[in-house]
Amino acid sequence: MVSKSREEGKEYVLKMTKEHEVKFIRMWFTDVLGFLKSFAITVEELEGALEDGMGFDGSSIEGFARIDESDMVAMPDPNTFQLLPQRPRDQHAVARMFCDILRPGGEPFEGDPRYVLKRNLKRAADLGYTLYAGPELEYFYFRDSKGTEALDEGGYFDMTPLDAATDLRRETVLALEEIGIGIEYSHHEVATSQHEIDMRYTDALTMADNVMTYRLVVKEVAIQNGVYATFMPKPVFGINGSGMHVHQSLFKGDKNAFFDKNDRYYLSKVAKCYIAGLLKHAPEITAVTNQWINSYKRLVPGYEAPIYLSWARRSRADLIRVPEYKPGKENATRIEFRSPDPACNPYLAFSVMLAAGLEGIEKEYEVPDPVEENVYEMTEEERGKRGIDTLPPNLLEAIRLTEKSEVVRRALGDHVFQAFIKNKKIEWEQYRMQVTDYEVKRYLPIL
Repeated sequence: MVSKSREEGKEYVLKMTKEHEVKFIRMWFTDVLGFLKSFAITVEELEGALEDGMGFDGSSIEGFARIDESDMVAMPDPNTFQLLPQRPRDQHAVARMFCDILRPGGEPFEGDPRYVLKRNLKRAADLGYTLYAGPELEYFYFRDSKGTEALDEGGYFDMTPLDAATDLRRETVLALEEIGIGIEYSHHEVATSQHEIDMRYTDALTMADNVMTYRLVVKEVAIQNGVYATFMPKPVFGINGSGMHVHQSLFKGDKNAFFDKNDRYYLSKVAKCYIAGLLKHAPEITAVTNQWINSYKRLVPGYEAPIYLSWARRSRADLIRVPEYKPGKENATRIEFRSPDPACNPYLAFSVMLAAGLEGIEKEYEVPDPVEENVYEMTEEERGKRGIDTLPPNLLEAIRLTEKSEVVRRALGDHVFQAFIKNKKIEWEQYRMQVTDYEVKRYLPIL
């Protein structure tokens, strides 16, 4: 849907609900960790909700508010109105809208991840830029949520026999397109039972909403077909994990600010400073782009996941890849940030990536030379000579770096920054006390 003024948006929503005989509207928003929250209103409440929002108790939402300040208002964004895929014909149509979370007085709630991204996009807009993003979310299909029994034995781009996985992917693409999310590619990924569906490039706020919708649709279609889809970054030891490579570029009006026809890499100074900002601040934003204990089981050498702070045009071992320029495709000039995983909060992940890139632009960071050799095959000494550092090896190290980061604190705002850090420290402590299967198998027979 093309962005409309709020009044036009309200009229459009009321007209669509009448035309399609919508009975229920789901109000969607996310908590600090990126879990989708939802409550439904009836069409009779819709006009009032569009005008004044709907009150709810925020005290039980992760990272929202304490009990003594729990009253929140969910204000639906009419630009996100979408009919959901049809249920059986005898049931009423259902629609959804993403909400902005407000305090009772009407001011934005600083703990709302969508508001965090809007604030960072405004910072970019004040500099004349619009951020566009195209994340590639990988995921696995398993027989159920209790184990990791695969549905197929396929590999990258394999045309596997017409089995459950092929049909599931097709059904998911159709469901996504039915709710207005453009799809470019869908294919089998490198690992057994691993898949990827790529959404069409769009502005970052729309894309963050789309990521939330995409994850839900992938899971719902799987459940309807009696299987389980997971965005867990590394569910199976010894094979590739699931990443969320984020293609991104800044536009000034309708011109790609990353393109320069006179540069040997076709990259503008803005693009190079943005790359330099991402490389410099990558370690401190990693707790946000890779927020789970399990995220760091994926970020290890040998499984196509980037851990070294380098950039290149061709090599997929580097943290940042610059896809080759094709003549006449100036607007497709972009960079691909390869470390995030699909279990992150997209509003916060886009926020910290943008903040790191803008830091590079504003402070005119110098970009290092690209590393076209395979970084994994270099010795530690060779990497040291080239000044190639690494991402943090586990969540604890990542939290420590984030905690000291002014860039992340500014990007997230104090409320989300503190709630996020506190939550992640609790998660690490709970993990630290666990006795794992590995320890039992490794030590019980010998100690």
